[in-house]
Amino acid sequence: MFSNLKQQPADKILALMQAYREDPRDTKIDLGVGVYKNAEGVTPVMRAVKAAEKQLWEQQDSKSYVGLAGDPGFSDAMIDLVLGDSVARDTIAAAATPGGTGACRQAFEMIRWANPEARVFVSNPTWPNHISILKFLNIQTVEYRYFDNDTRGVDFEGMLADLKQAKKGDVVLLHGCCHNPTGANLNLAQWKEVVAVLLETGAIPMIDIAYQGFGDGLDEDAQATRLVASSVPECLIAASCSKNFGVYRERTGILMAIAADKGLKGLTQGSLNFLNRQNYSFPPDHGARVVTMILQDPALRADWAAELEEVRLSMLGLREQLAGELQRLSGSDRFGFLAQHRGMFSRLGTTPELVEVMRKEHAIYMVGDSRMNIAGLNKTSVPILAKAIIDAGV
Repeated sequence: MFSNLKQQPADKILALMQAYREDPRDTKIDLGVGVYKNAEGVTPVMRAVKAAEKQLWEQQDSKSYVGLAGDPGFSDAMIDLVLGDSVARDTIAAAATPGGTGACRQAFEMIRWANPEARVFVSNPTWPNHISILKFLNIQTVEYRYFDNDTRGVDFEGMLADLKQAKKGDVVLLHGCCHNPTGANLNLAQWKEVVAVLLETGAIPMIDIAYQGFGDGLDEDAQATRLVASSVPECLIAASCSKNFGVYRERTGILMAIAADKGLKGLTQGSLNFLNRQNYSFPPDHGARVVTMILQDPALRADWAAELEEVRLSMLGLREQLAGELQRLSGSDRFGFLAQHRGMFSRLGTTPELVEVMRKEHAIYMVGDSRMNIAGLNKTSVPILAKAIIDAGV
């Protein structure tokens, strides 16, 4: 049987990580991996997470299963964090998942189950796991324009034109704050126009959000998601705690499904429970339990929010430093977009050939499409990167 399996393409980011590890140069910089790193190059355990885990270790007296949808307390805490009071709680079904990717997988499964003919509109670019899972499930995808390679901002006119091709029953996969791998984000006025198109076409939005708190603040970063969710009849939201709680390896995510009315909530919740049962029965609980404790305890929540704000400001500082250094070296403002982007990532908008030049000549490791992880920098490495970008002719 196994001889019938086909070799799958190698993961480009894993190959990049391996090449970085094997590079002997002391000045090498890793901008490829999508995890937050502090100035020392470490992905730390947040203070509130450590404190919550200590409490959990002392207080937890059972490792028995939780429900198929996970702990209801986790669902309530995450719905409050992401949606606030923007949507009536009695219309929201939710289920814990193994990370944000698990939430996306369950969402795509439910889309296919509810409407086998549904098309999913995905941005260019989007994250590889979106395309990979949709392809594996044989769900038709339609690409919509997003990134303008000339301005390094959003091609908003192209985006709207493409989204207007959606039909009732289709799904539009949207990126929450800081989530698009380019670092370019819509403003609130543009989000309102997207909502108008969704209402006009009857397409259902699905929002993937994993970086709440990394852009302009916890509530500010939730504005767009809350706007969309409160404006349309139905909505799917895949949320991850990996980044803003730093619990990457705990695989802590949630899928929320907003029904048109409270009468459909039971059916929707039962469907989420069923999908969890088919795929992994019970979702992981440790990370979800820790997140719930933090969000429900005022002192832990305040400390978590304070540390998250430190992370946010550090990345903004690195963006401004890099944009300023590039302005000094180039004598132009053409890299100003780096300070305007938000979150961990920015896309330089250059060619794979010049990305390779930076790797070979300057030991700068970034993905071939020129996406780079700003959190992979520190104050010392910013000038090194800036010089490499100018010397390579970007």
